[in-house]
Amino acid sequence: MRNLIIIVLLFVSTISLAQSSNDLFNNANSLYKEGKYDEAIKLYEQIESENLVSSELYYNLGNCYYKLNKVAPTIYNLERALKIDPLNEDAQNNLIIAKRLTLDRIETLPKTVLQKFNENYLQKFTYNTWAIITVVLSFIASILFLLFYFAYTPTKKRIYFTTSIVSFLLLIVSITITYTQYNQSKNTVQAIIFAEEISVNNEPTSGSDEVFTLHEGTKVNILDTVDNWKKIKLIDGKIGWIESENLKEL
Repeated sequence: MRNLIIIVLLFVSTISLAQSSNDLFNNANSLYKEGKYDEAIKLYEQIESENLVSSELYYNLGNCYYKLNKVAPTIYNLERALKIDPLNEDAQNNLIIAKRLTLDRIETLPKTVLQKFNENYLQKFTYNTWAIITVVLSFIASILFLLFYFAYTPTKKRIYFTTSIVSFLLLIVSITITYTQYNQSKNTVQAIIFAEEISVNNEPTSGSDEVFTLHEGTKVNILDTVDNWKKIKLIDGKIGWIESENLKEL
């Protein structure tokens, strides 16, 4: 009986928290429509502090910062929106617009056909989505194999055998993609430059030589960390070190 009461209380508290967050979200949206962007940001960030994050939350945060002409926070939040939901078209479009405000124009290194296919199609889904696809394919493949096993007529056996083989092959492909996407997600650390202008050095020391300069809003990959320095890499292949306080990890 005691356990039942605890479960009920937890359920009620969860419902209350969700309702409270929905109210905050709606209030923040109203403030945004009224042009009160700073106040809307406070409410959105209050929701974020409760770990009730979503692609829509970061999308709205990015829009608020865009209205305030804050380049780095705009790009940072739109990138986070896409990290949760890569298919968020509104966030994709607004990110393209926001990136036009950045000063750095960095050319992407040429990509192979497989890299383009991976970026344009496979990476449109998160590894969680690919995991779901894998589970679905495993059920389909198992059912088709059972149908093949218990089928009596040769025609049905051929059909079920062929479709089950195809399903198993697709299952192997989806498992491979899921594993690859998971590793890539865990091993790739990206960040946004928040400093208005920052020198990138060739070593993790303040007295080392400057190799190039970056400005706010630029996206970088983090390769390594030494004390309060981050080793970064740009999409054009350039590598250098900057102090950690000048960027925020996605």
